[in-house]
Amino acid sequence: MRLSFIFLLPLVLFFNAAPPAQAMDGGTLKVGSKRFTESYILGEIVRQSAAPHVRTEHRQGLGNTAIVLAALQAGSIDVYAEYMGTIASEILKHDTPISLDEMRRELAPLGLGVAVPLGFNNTYALAMRSDANIASLDQLATQPALKFGLSHEFIGRVDGWPGLAARYGLPQRPRGLDHGIAYEALAQRQVDVIDIYSTDAKIRQYGLRVLADTQQYFPRYDAMLLYRLDLPPRFPTAWKALQALQGRISESDMIAMNAAVEIDGKRFADVAQQWLAKGGQASKVAQRATLADKILGDDLWTLTRQHLTLVLLSVGVACLIGIPLGVLAAFYAPLRQTVLALVGVLQTVPSLALLAILIPVLGMIGTVPALVALCVYALLPIVRNTCTGILQVPEGLRMAALALGLSKRDRLLYVDLPLALPVILAGVKTAAVMSVGTATIAAFIGAGGYGERITIGLALNDNDMLLAGAIPAAVLALLTQGLFELVERWAVARRP
Repeated sequence: MRLSFIFLLPLVLFFNAAPPAQAMDGGTLKVGSKRFTESYILGEIVRQSAAPHVRTEHRQGLGNTAIVLAALQAGSIDVYAEYMGTIASEILKHDTPISLDEMRRELAPLGLGVAVPLGFNNTYALAMRSDANIASLDQLATQPALKFGLSHEFIGRVDGWPGLAARYGLPQRPRGLDHGIAYEALAQRQVDVIDIYSTDAKIRQYGLRVLADTQQYFPRYDAMLLYRLDLPPRFPTAWKALQALQGRISESDMIAMNAAVEIDGKRFADVAQQWLAKGGQASKVAQRATLADKILGDDLWTLTRQHLTLVLLSVGVACLIGIPLGVLAAFYAPLRQTVLALVGVLQTVPSLALLAILIPVLGMIGTVPALVALCVYALLPIVRNTCTGILQVPEGLRMAALALGLSKRDRLLYVDLPLALPVILAGVKTAAVMSVGTATIAAFIGAGGYGERITIGLALNDNDMLLAGAIPAAVLALLTQGLFELVERWAVARRP
């Protein structure tokens, strides 16, 4: 672990030389949201409410509570909609509910505040199909064969599965299941019990039975705005507009807005705009976009530019670091296994875990931590192929070069690297194609790219939206491979 940190340090220092995100764009109010329908919608309501008074930006789909909180503390976002139960348990680590005043006192040292109750309570619950002969949570203890499919965050939350299982004595072992596909899995009888939010529109659509919480385990999850304490003085007019949202969103409003997105196929921004314009439910008459419409949407060029930026910069920096490391490993045998083992170990670090770690280290979300992570994953094929290519240069040619009076430096530049170039390019090609796919994960921390469509598709269980992100990424990967094939042929043709 210490070696990994030493290896990452140059990357961290390189990217961290840029000024903090807040300093670079202090005139923009940055709104965040998590990766589920309601959070996307609330993020748009907050952004559009402030938009007439200040420049705004919505950094959407930022993953779980840990990621969006780290972004808030780092100043990469200024505000997002959160729930009182989540603040108490996940952020402040309380086992029992606390008052709003106590919550504010404990958040203040973190530079955060909570205000503007939006008007509805969206608590957790467990649900089953309507044909289940179970009505309450305490009855689950007598059915150990039931298959539980619970969201990953719910399984890990202190106010989620661990406490629920202890309170009700539940013997089942749940499997992790993305919230966006849980309803379909339940309908297809792949699981028997799922966790839900009480404002989910699909409860009614799928005709589910919400199990009674007879022991009142779940606390209230009143929706509030969690914000940086420097937001009101920086954006006083916009903050006043946000305060006007207090108490305006009823539970029925929220269910209707969720339904407009998940069932009627409307966009988050359109649903928020209609609610703000009418002060109530959005119309449910909507024309569902086709797969072609989603692929060729207005955001295609923006997402393509973001994706290309991530791939080109990360692979470029990986070449600047990886090729010298590969040369070092080739010429210094004692270091060879250490270098190759190190970049191999870094390749095994889970991408989401690395992204989450980099947010507090770099003090920001978005492009910079995504570039660092992608650069780390691109190193292995570049270092390995550089080392292999140089080792394959015939020793006789090296001896001939020295006999002709070439220095070791000149031999490297004019003999070793040109002869090894096709193998090195093959490693760079592998790194580039891998980066095109891996870059989709960067959307979880607000770096954009085609992964933004994929995260939305996962949140909505929308296969067309998933394909609208996956197909352009696959096309880009094929184009990347084809381009490198041409470059490799050119390199082979020019070999001495």
